[in-house]
Amino acid sequence: MQRITTFLTYNTQAEDAAKLYTSVFKNSKIISTSRYGDGAPAPKGTVMSVIFELDGQRFHALNGGPTFKFAEGISLFVDCETQAEIDRYWEKLSAFPDAEQCGWLKDRYGLSWQIVPTAMNEMMQKGTPEQTARVTQAFLKMKKFDIAELQKAFNGGSRVELAS
Repeated sequence: MQRITTFLTYNTQAEDAAKLYTSVFKNSKIISTSRYGDGAPAPKGTVMSVIFELDGQRFHALNGGPTFKFAEGISLFVDCETQAEIDRYWEKLSAFPDAEQCGWLKDRYGLSWQIVPTAMNEMMQKGTPEQTARVTQAFLKMKKFDIAELQKAFNGGSRVELAS
């Protein structure tokens, strides 16, 4: 059992968000949906909360009304092995191009995501100070990460692959 679970509060879109997210990530599903009853702060029968899993990670989503907004300091971080993965998540999730920066995007519900290549994390951990500086300068110019360009920056201009 997962001990700590991310809790997301939407205005009225918890179910729509859960459906989108479970359609985007493999090994994902909606576990349960609860509805408001009589005397609730929303109309009887409307969705109150949704419990869902994304690639085995559990989340709770609540329709809490317009008071709650997502803050920029919170995001969901997604490690990606390939450029195709990055491109797919970007295409499915990004809804506000003006909010895109350094691998961050914002979905149609206002939730921020970081779509990050695993290779970049390896470059930043294994690289020399010069290599990590070049990678940093390269990614600061990007909206969506480009693994080939990051690798090129790491290698000082050539496209030789990072050795694990």
